[in-house]
Amino acid sequence: MQSNPHPAHGPFWYGPPLEEAALIIYAVHGRGQTPAYMAQVADRVAMPEVAWVLPAAHNRSWYPQSFLAPIEENQPVLDDALETVRTQLGVLLGQDGPPVGVLGFSQGACLLSEYLLQDQPHLAGAILHTGGYLGSSEREWAASPESNLVGLSVELFTAREDAWVPLHRVEATRHAFRSLGATVELTAYDDPEHHLNEDSIRRIRRYLRHRTVLPTGL
Repeated sequence: MQSNPHPAHGPFWYGPPLEEAALIIYAVHGRGQTPAYMAQVADRVAMPEVAWVLPAAHNRSWYPQSFLAPIEENQPVLDDALETVRTQLGVLLGQDGPPVGVLGFSQGACLLSEYLLQDQPHLAGAILHTGGYLGSSEREWAASPESNLVGLSVELFTAREDAWVPLHRVEATRHAFRSLGATVELTAYDDPEHHLNEDSIRRIRRYLRHRTVLPTGL
C-alpha cells in the first residue's frame, strides 16, 4: 500500500516563533504552486505577529483532476491530501498556543472547503479564496455530533467569471457552511484574473486582525 506522499514535503513555518505569535494561519497553496506562493501572500498581508504554517503538495498538486470531477476520479490522492490537512492541523490545534485559522487559494481553497465541511473542526477562522467543495454535483451536508462550525466566520472570495472555479459552486459552498451554522461573507469580483487582488489582501488583513490574540507578557 502506497504511503501518503504529502507530509514528506512540509509543512514549513513562516513568521514569528510560536511563543511570539498572536495567530497561526495554516495556508494551503493551489495547483502548480509551492509554499513559496503562500509565503508571498503572507508578505502582502504584512502582519508580523501572524505565524504561517505552509503545507506542500507532492508534485505541486493535492489531487489530479478538476475539483468538479466525480470525487472517485480524484481518489485515493484526495483522501491522502485530506489526511495531511487533518494531521497537520491536529498538531497545531493540540498546542498550547495562539488561535489557529486556515487560508486556502484555488486548489488549496477547494481542499480546505472539503475538509472543513467533512470534519467541522474548531478554528479561529477560515478564508477560502477561489474554491469550493469537491464533486460533480452539489451536495447536502449534515452537522456532526462534534461540529464546531456554528458561529465560525468564513470569508469566501472569487471572481464572477473565473476560468476554473464557477461562481455557482462557490455559492453552493456558502450555502453549505451556512447550513451548518457558520457565518459566511462572499465577495465576488469583476476581475477574471486567477489571483488574490489587492482588495482581497486588504480584507484578509482586516479579518486576521480581528482574530489575533497577543501572547501574555508582551
